Amino acid sequence: MKSKLITYSIAIIILFLGFSSYAQQDPQYTQYMYNMSVINPAYATDDETTMSVGLLYRSQWAQSVGAPVTGSFFAHSKITDRLEGGISFVHDEIGDVVKQSGAFADIAYVLPVGKTSKLSFGIKAGATFYSTNFDGFVYSDPLPDPAFAENINRTFPNVGAGLYYFSETYYLGLSAPNLLQSKHLQEDSGIVSEAAENIHMFFTGGYVFNLGDNFKFKPAFMAKYVNNAPLSIDATANVLMYDKVEFGLGYRYDDSVTGMINFSMTSAVRIGYAYDHTISNLGRFNSGSHELFLLFNIGRLGKGYDKSPRFF
Repeated sequence: MKSKLITYSIAIIILFLGFSSYAQQDPQYTQYMYNMSVINPAYATDDETTMSVGLLYRSQWAQSVGAPVTGSFFAHSKITDRLEGGISFVHDEIGDVVKQSGAFADIAYVLPVGKTSKLSFGIKAGATFYSTNFDGFVYSDPLPDPAFAENINRTFPNVGAGLYYFSETYYLGLSAPNLLQSKHLQEDSGIVSEAAENIHMFFTGGYVFNLGDNFKFKPAFMAKYVNNAPLSIDATANVLMYDKVEFGLGYRYDDSVTGMINFSMTSAVRIGYAYDHTISNLGRFNSGSHELFLLFNIGRLGKGYDKSPRFF
């Protein structure tokens, strides 16, 4: 069994590294630990009693012109003893010009590798819907850039893969949610008329330390890599009190510092908010970023969520 697990893991890692990519950033999330289904198809809860449903909204670089806005939705549930699955939708806008939506279905196969730990292998498949609208653009140059000469409306199929190693108190994940390098723009005779959506790799991890009966300390991290772009590293440290209120701080390397808080509204509903204060030069042109999430843990028989709140 262990030799097969090692073989599967190496095969997926080689698959990740075998694709070339160039600089471009997908939407980013501060409360990534509660939005894991979107970035890793191998994400698993190992809970057969509930279905996890989540919404996240992010306003990036508020009050700046053309600032990105992102919304995501996911639903995730255990299917059989070894299989978990889900769906996810992501919508991203840059001003009123660029819109990109993705719809995906995930499937994960979960194997026990110890008394309390498991390893999940996941894949996702779906499509990205990409559009641009340059109508009403006012150009400062006498000759407009040919890249903005016509609107684009295209659909691109895509697949992703991931690994997720977890127990009741910790997790590690490695994923590439979009493995196909779809062409939005291309270069012809020295003129750029299209661009490419590039492969992003995510490495995530987290741990829960029990500090008595009513307090838990939850450090977590996420590293995001795309070729020819700076490595993005997020680190967060949260404290959960009485399984009701959670608050903490975060740091995105060379970019921002974060404050976050979330509340358990009922046994089945959790709501959270995070604010990013930009510390890079972009901070002169925006008032920070805002992020909201809403989580539902729905009982299979409609009885609500009667277990401890999920930590990741």
